Amino acid sequence: MQDVTIIDVSPRDGLQIDPKSVSTEEKATLVQMLVESGVSKVEVTSFVRPEKVPQMADASAVIKAVSSFKGLEPIALIPNLKGYERARIHQLSEINWVSSATETFNNKNIGMSIEDNLDQFKTVVKQAKSDGVKTCFSIAVSFGCPYEGDVSEEQVLALVQKAKEAGADRISIADTIGIATPDQVERLMGKVLQIASDTPVAIHLHDTRGLGSANAYSAYQAGIRIFETAASGIGGCPFAPGAAGNLATEDLVYLFERMNIDTGVDFEKLLDAADYAASLSSKKPLGRIRHVERKKIRG
Repeated sequence: MQDVTIIDVSPRDGLQIDPKSVSTEEKATLVQMLVESGVSKVEVTSFVRPEKVPQMADASAVIKAVSSFKGLEPIALIPNLKGYERARIHQLSEINWVSSATETFNNKNIGMSIEDNLDQFKTVVKQAKSDGVKTCFSIAVSFGCPYEGDVSEEQVLALVQKAKEAGADRISIADTIGIATPDQVERLMGKVLQIASDTPVAIHLHDTRGLGSANAYSAYQAGIRIFETAASGIGGCPFAPGAAGNLATEDLVYLFERMNIDTGVDFEKLLDAADYAASLSSKKPLGRIRHVERKKIRG
């Protein structure tokens, strides 16, 4: 059994802000390559308003295109109740509900207060349980906000407690602007795990300042075993000025495998997926390890 779980978010978080039009077929091909590499959990799209995030306008078409992929556990991001109503007609293993640790970011990101967001999440949890779909409650800007600056641990931990009480099946802590440091990560994630107790916890890392891998290792040291990353390190948030891409899936897999931590991923096939992800993006991907000659990677 693998030691850690990798959730690749490149089809959604990786492509959402890219001005280059990426076809439904290309997104489906990326998902297929990820699944063939052994990454079974993939955040394939998001049900957001097309006028706000045009790249995700084909959400339904993407899910239909990947629905037959053997071994895939598709995840979709949901910003509100309307988004869930659009998503629930499809076969999803999990929906990812996003809140924020600060009021300003929550309003800019999803247009509502944290309290209103929580109220809607409680409604969605009940419906999702009836529909047989798992829920993840993700907390954006958990380590720093582009509008409010520093974010206290207390703000994040209070949301973790409320998410658990609401019945979330998983909780994800996001460093949306890539500002965290390893000591911060280890300290906060240890506290999150205590509150979450038997509810699985993931970390979602951006690599804006080049500390993604170091922060992932600190999270692992704290006890985190679920990591959200993006092939080739593409991506960013449309409502977080200056935020760069995600921690590259292949960089994290390389780190863990070198440490004899089993990811369950075929590294060579993952590199193929990372190369393809990079080709879909008009931005310079942050991933590092795929640039190394493959014959030298393991040496």
